[in-house]
Formats: sequence, C-alpha cells, structure tokens
Amino acid sequence: MRNNISLKPDFSYEKKIGGIILGIDEVGRGCIAGPVVVAGVILNDNIDTLQINDSKKLTPSKREKIFTYLKEHCHYLIESSSVEEIEEMNILQASLLAMRRVINNIEHKFDYVFVDGNISPDKSMDNISTIVGGDSKSLSIATASIFAKVTRDRFMDKLDQDYPHYLWRQNKGYGTKQHIDAIKKFGITPYHRKSFLKKIIG
Repeated sequence: MRNNISLKPDFSYEKKIGGIILGIDEVGRGCIAGPVVVAGVILNDNIDTLQINDSKKLTPSKREKIFTYLKEHCHYLIESSSVEEIEEMNILQASLLAMRRVINNIEHKFDYVFVDGNISPDKSMDNISTIVGGDSKSLSIATASIFAKVTRDRFMDKLDQDYPHYLWRQNKGYGTKQHIDAIKKFGITPYHRKSFLKKIIG
C-alpha cells in the first residue's frame, strides 16, 4: 500500500482495494479545551452510504442522524487522549496515541488502515495508508470523522452544563472570541489545555 493514495468517497470503490478497511479520523486537535477524540470505523457491505460526507460539510442534525443509523450498521471504536496526555506529550503525539488505541483495541479484524492526514500512528505497520484530506476522499474515513465529531460534541455539550461561562455548547472548545474572553474573566478549568493558552494566561 502506498501512502497518500487518492480515493473517491464511494464504498464500492474502497472495496476494490481488497480486504477489510479500518478508517480512522480525529477531532479536536485545534481546540483549546477538551480531549482529542479518534474514531475507527469498518463499514458493512449493505449500508446506505448516500448521506455520508466529511463531517465538516454536514449540519449537526445531519451528523446526528447519520451517526444514529451507522452505529447499527458498522463496526466502530472511539478512543481519546485526555487533556493531561495532550499536555504531557503534545497534541500530535496525543492524537497518534489515540489512533493506536483504536487500532489495537477494535474488536474486528481488518486488512488495511486508512488514516486521515500525512503521519502514520504506527510506522511498524506496513498496511497503513495516510491520506491527506482523507475525510473527503475515503468513505471509511469520512464515516470515522462523523463518529469522532458527534462523540466529542456531545462530550463538550455535557461539560457545558458544569462550565456554562465558556459557551462550550456553542464553540465545542475552540478558541472563539467569547471563549477567550471567558477565560480572561473566569480563569481556566481542568479541561483547558494550558500549553495552548500561554499568550492568554501568561
């Protein structure tokens, strides 16, 4: 398998590659609060894939609808790296760690791994292909992006109940002006990534 291969978001096309494909994507690398979440998805043959797209191109309600449907029609695993792990090893390494957790723990066999991006989480494996812009090129990665996005959004929505000042239900932990203003006024929480906030909190 060559790295950075180009695929169309078509399940039947991916099946032509041969074998069982595990698609992996992450959400939350650019946030200033909350974990980074990684999903791995193995699609079944007999599912309706017409609505699947890169999670960023779908409305929240559409993502939720697709997520609810696909949970019953594919094999998947969702892992994460905590704020503590992000601070300890940096966001890239924490993201790769969560990807390895998916690869090592998913309870379904696979032949190939497709990972969104250009860095392999495990260079000792020769059946991993990194795909730049994979969430718009690979159906399995696009599906993983939906699983990761919905899961992380739900987590941030729940945290918003305990920390309403930071508007996490709206910004999902990204560094919006309102979020940064709230940090300046109310300080940081255990869910903030201090290393991302050096210019704000000193």
